[in-house]
Amino acid sequence: MTELKIKDLTVEYARGDYIVRPIDSLNLTASTGELVLLLGPSGCGKTTLLSCLAGILSPQSGSIHVGDISVTELEGEALGAYRRHTVGICFQAFNLISSLTALENVAAPLRAAGVSHHDSKKKATELLETVSLSERMHHKPGDLSGGQQQRVAIARALAWDPPLLLADEPTAHLDYVQVESILRLIRELATPGRLVVIATHDYRMVPLADRVIDMAPQLTSEQPERRIGFESGEIIFLQGSRGDLIYIVEQGEVEIVRQRADGGEEIVATVGPGEYFGELGPLLGFPRAATARARATTVLDSYSVHDFRQLLGDDPRVGKLLGTAAKAKLLRSSNGKRKLRRLSRPAHVKRAAPKTPARGAKRK
Repeated sequence: MTELKIKDLTVEYARGDYIVRPIDSLNLTASTGELVLLLGPSGCGKTTLLSCLAGILSPQSGSIHVGDISVTELEGEALGAYRRHTVGICFQAFNLISSLTALENVAAPLRAAGVSHHDSKKKATELLETVSLSERMHHKPGDLSGGQQQRVAIARALAWDPPLLLADEPTAHLDYVQVESILRLIRELATPGRLVVIATHDYRMVPLADRVIDMAPQLTSEQPERRIGFESGEIIFLQGSRGDLIYIVEQGEVEIVRQRADGGEEIVATVGPGEYFGELGPLLGFPRAATARARATTVLDSYSVHDFRQLLGDDPRVGKLLGTAAKAKLLRSSNGKRKLRRLSRPAHVKRAAPKTPARGAKRK
């Protein structure tokens, strides 16, 4: 029986000079006959997880077991055998060979492994009949619709009758008519003896699934006191973490730091009194792209996304981001009135342009 077990899986990689961690301590189990959806927006780690399951990408830590095979420990010939016989992959862009017919595309992995021309052609014909493409098997990809190309890709992935079938966004390039037939086919493939794992952001697939894994982790609601104190060097939030609070410096300083691929760090901004930081993650549903650390004894005011939207004003640069007509507002403190400022730097922190003085007013 094919059972999938993922334990404490973490994947990180360098993007430019920085470290990105799309998967952090993931745990998952699934059994044969199930259709499992990896659901979430772009960038949440769906394709990364499929690549790990396929033995294409090695995780930073953790383990993957498919039946009695420890995928994360495979190397050399054993890894090649796993990719050929245990897992079948349907790529998002189909990855069909344009110069070959549908029949030849499906037969290709069999011929590459030394199966005779006669036997590989017979198997490919049977698979194309299974996906209802017997009348189009001699057509090349350019003569097939998106839905038909997807069927060829599925048939090719089934060439070795793998117990694990992976599909990356199988409905991404299809119209609603084609989607219906592909969804029905995928559901039929999840039978005893085969586990099907699909990465998608298409919520139409949810009712068909036996299990849905939300790859965009739910935020833990943060409800601290509105005003929070931090000592020098204390971490406010970590790069890669998720949160739903945005912060404004009441007093002190905060440095915004990115972890570099070489293990070092880079200070990308320093935030002072009246300036805000940490807004993009909560507003857009992303993990924090940098670490925030108190540079001195610091007092912060924390805001929910809703309250922060209420606070912002007439700066067109943030108006598009927030989806609201802006209007600059004032923050009050024990020392009187103070304008909310935004840094002009690209990451995490922004400073609004100074307002033009009223006519007749003196410039300082």
